[in-house]
Amino acid sequence: MSVSSNLPAHARVVIVGGGVMGVGLAYHLAHEGWGAETVLLEKAELTSGSTWHAAGQITHSTSSFSLGKCVDYNIDLYSGALETETGQAVTWHGCGSFRLAYTEDEMDWLKHTLSVGRSLGFNIELVGTDRIAELHPFYNLEGVLGALHTPDDGHVDPTNVTMAMAAGARAKGVKIVRRCQATNITKDGHEWVVETNQGTIRCEHVVNAGGTYARQMGEWSGLQLPMTSMTHHYFVTEDVPEFQDLETELPVIRDDRKVSGYIRMEQKKGLIGIYEKENPNSVWHDHCPWEYENWLFDADYDRVMPYLEESLNRMPIFAELGISRDVHGAISHPPDGNPLIGPAPGVENYWCCCGTQIGIGWGPGLTRELARWMVHGAADISMRDYDPRRFGEYATKEWQVIKAKEDYCLRHEIPFPHFNRLAGRPVKPSPMYERLKEKGAVYEEVFGHERPRWFAPEGTPAEDIYSFKRSALHDIIADECKAVREAVGIMDISAFTKVEVAGPGAAALLDRLVANKLPQKPGGIVLTHMLNKRGRIELETTVVKLEEGRFYLVCAAFFEQRLLDHLRTHQDGEDAQIILRSNDWAALTVNGPKSRHVMAACTDADLSNAGFPWLKAREITVAGVSVWAFRMSYAGELGWELHIPREHALAVYDALWAAGEAHGIKDYGSFAMNALRMEKGFKGAGELTNEVTLPEADVMRFAKLDKDYLGAEQTRHSAAQAEENALPWICAYLAIDEDGETDGHGGEAVMLGDRVVGSTASVVFGPTVGKILAFAYIKPEAASPGTELTVIIHGAPRAAVVLGEPAYDPASVLPREDAA
Repeated sequence: MSVSSNLPAHARVVIVGGGVMGVGLAYHLAHEGWGAETVLLEKAELTSGSTWHAAGQITHSTSSFSLGKCVDYNIDLYSGALETETGQAVTWHGCGSFRLAYTEDEMDWLKHTLSVGRSLGFNIELVGTDRIAELHPFYNLEGVLGALHTPDDGHVDPTNVTMAMAAGARAKGVKIVRRCQATNITKDGHEWVVETNQGTIRCEHVVNAGGTYARQMGEWSGLQLPMTSMTHHYFVTEDVPEFQDLETELPVIRDDRKVSGYIRMEQKKGLIGIYEKENPNSVWHDHCPWEYENWLFDADYDRVMPYLEESLNRMPIFAELGISRDVHGAISHPPDGNPLIGPAPGVENYWCCCGTQIGIGWGPGLTRELARWMVHGAADISMRDYDPRRFGEYATKEWQVIKAKEDYCLRHEIPFPHFNRLAGRPVKPSPMYERLKEKGAVYEEVFGHERPRWFAPEGTPAEDIYSFKRSALHDIIADECKAVREAVGIMDISAFTKVEVAGPGAAALLDRLVANKLPQKPGGIVLTHMLNKRGRIELETTVVKLEEGRFYLVCAAFFEQRLLDHLRTHQDGEDAQIILRSNDWAALTVNGPKSRHVMAACTDADLSNAGFPWLKAREITVAGVSVWAFRMSYAGELGWELHIPREHALAVYDALWAAGEAHGIKDYGSFAMNALRMEKGFKGAGELTNEVTLPEADVMRFAKLDKDYLGAEQTRHSAAQAEENALPWICAYLAIDEDGETDGHGGEAVMLGDRVVGSTASVVFGPTVGKILAFAYIKPEAASPGTELTVIIHGAPRAAVVLGEPAYDPASVLPREDAA
């Protein structure tokens, strides 16, 4: 096919899709300096997909710290910055909004959201019904307890916003080609080849911003990008007489419980948006028709009628009016509701910018971060929740539809801490799954794996307990922790990512990628980190040297594909195999002062310090099964991890349990593990993100400055900043006063005097030490041990102090305890 004069033969970046996400990325790539090297292709006209039928609301009312940063940027952009830059009107309506609460649980949600908003500097307040009625006199407030008021919120015209960003992108050199339909995307060496109805263009980076077409576009390149098109309604009423003489636009109302949606003014009409909570509608499971432009479906009034009727009850002034317009369009929903922003799994320089169910609310902020990731090697917010590699091969089309429907129905439900999405499970149960389920295990899903959260005691239903406050879980987790601290606990940790790197070049490959020194002798274990080119953390991993030329890496489950991609992308001729072991091997951990007694009853291996030292690995026989045993403990106790061929794992578990009964053995789950690691001051995935360097995370004891590795120069620079007390933030370890009722959930504001100096990353009650413990990223001047701070928990201030050592066993004597 010949190349059209309108289509360049080559570009650095080709973006396929001209909605708010694709155009937003083009705009932000231009601002990062790649404008003249970026081409955007749109099969029809800009915004002719899901963008054009968006209702356009945006709110600061989010309890997600990373999304909070995005929406704050977006509101600044919409409310003036974009129009100032481009001269193009975006039609911003800064009317503010209320999120209503009818129950105490909803009030607790709003209080937590208030705490997160304070850490981000939002204009946000919790108000009573008098204030709601003052600003919105037409809403029926029967049963309402209060609301979160976010005065800087509003809504915007989606088309105008997208066209303004397109103007800004063009002004910085981006070429936008309309009526150019991509028909295939393939890899040729180090380049991507994009075939279109106007010709072929080759590029270094290709971006899938295809909206409802994104999944089928991914299939061209052999990719499974999990998302499903769900249809959503909003309705516009006839003119509302009571609106005609209003001088100020009414705030948007978000009524999650009664309306399951939102109500606002649309000029002098009313607008009602509904996310029904049952029988949601999915479309285009296999193929979204290419010929569709500005496509809408006929309204399905039966599906939404209960909520539509309640909206008229809540806004009685709408009750006698007709519907002047119904909008029923398709929107992409990934399985967990979060967009796919970042690298596609298993390939290089194919980027996802899709699966965004709230494109106007989230889009520009997320595309800014994706542009930074593409250009500089890392985003400036944590991208863990949006990374497309968080899903694996288990995310089949059938499963995607099940999960998308679940997500749609949860759109206006309370986002309780640790909310457990149960549809479509189990996917990847461990060999211990049924045994532990019989014993009361309550499971969570991580990268498809089923992992025990906690175990229901006799008389307690084995089902999730949700609250923003302390609940029955408080004592259940404390009992599991007590067993580990005083006797022995056993946990199924099969969900961990397990990767083997083997061959003559294995050590050379790993040594270029890890910040710590590799273990030198077989049986050595090190904890280390892999970084990106900005010196920020890609992931934390344990590296075990099984034998010469053979290493075994263990990291968090959700980093499996990220680890594989990182290793394969940076392999540069080294003779090394990268072998996924996660599906072949299960794993158990046995921790506590009696763990040696339990292990000794099942093995003839020497478990003394002389025979099996701390941080060493041995291949031993347990219950007649050859296993790899690692003497290490995330709980900070005497303990071992056992990595076991999957087919033998249940037999090993049963033998250990039988041996442990005389010693008070107890099953424990991830909730207790989290409390135990916080008591020891061990950092986890919430602290070790792509936002931070090793000195900022305060984990330099696991890194070396005298070796070369990816990100070493940036690490040395950050370490020099730390010496000068010039880091932008640092991870501090806090003890927070408890009130016996609420403990916090992460994202809360941390204050030094009357000034916000950072926010919490992880918060948990440590039952052994009787304190609320937290990690928080705060300004260095606030991070010295002994510094007194204030943390805003549940909307109220709580005294806190910076700790200089772990709250439990600060000298780490217990893990090294020798045999009696």
